[in-house]
Amino acid sequence: VRWMMYWIVFALFMATETFTDLLISWFPFYYEVKMAFVIWLLSPYTRGASLLYRKFIHPTLSRKEKEIDTYIIQARERSYEAMVRFGKRGLNMAATAAVQAATKSQGMLAGRLRSFSMQDLRSIPDEA
Repeated sequence: VRWMMYWIVFALFMATETFTDLLISWFPFYYEVKMAFVIWLLSPYTRGASLLYRKFIHPTLSRKEKEIDTYIIQARERSYEAMVRFGKRGLNMAATAAVQAATKSQGMLAGRLRSFSMQDLRSIPDEA
């Protein structure tokens, strides 16, 4: 449970860090403070991740649990529909590519056979 709390808090930290790095990375000792914060989160003595999780994250998740479940169900349905749609599109593209390759190779094959037959006819001496 302790590690679950840490990784949830750390994931949220990493998500916010992406934007804060752009805005406040020019502050003096910014990277040192960030490193100290991660150590504080990880330390078994301070239990920073557990503190943040229990005070802020868990109550927020508990309040929004039904909304989160609804979003997960919607995402599952949309992802299934998207996979079916992209699967159909991919199969259509593969079938079109196969037909085009077959028609091109058939034309090349006929051209090769024609060139071989013309060479064979030329190699026969004219007797008449």
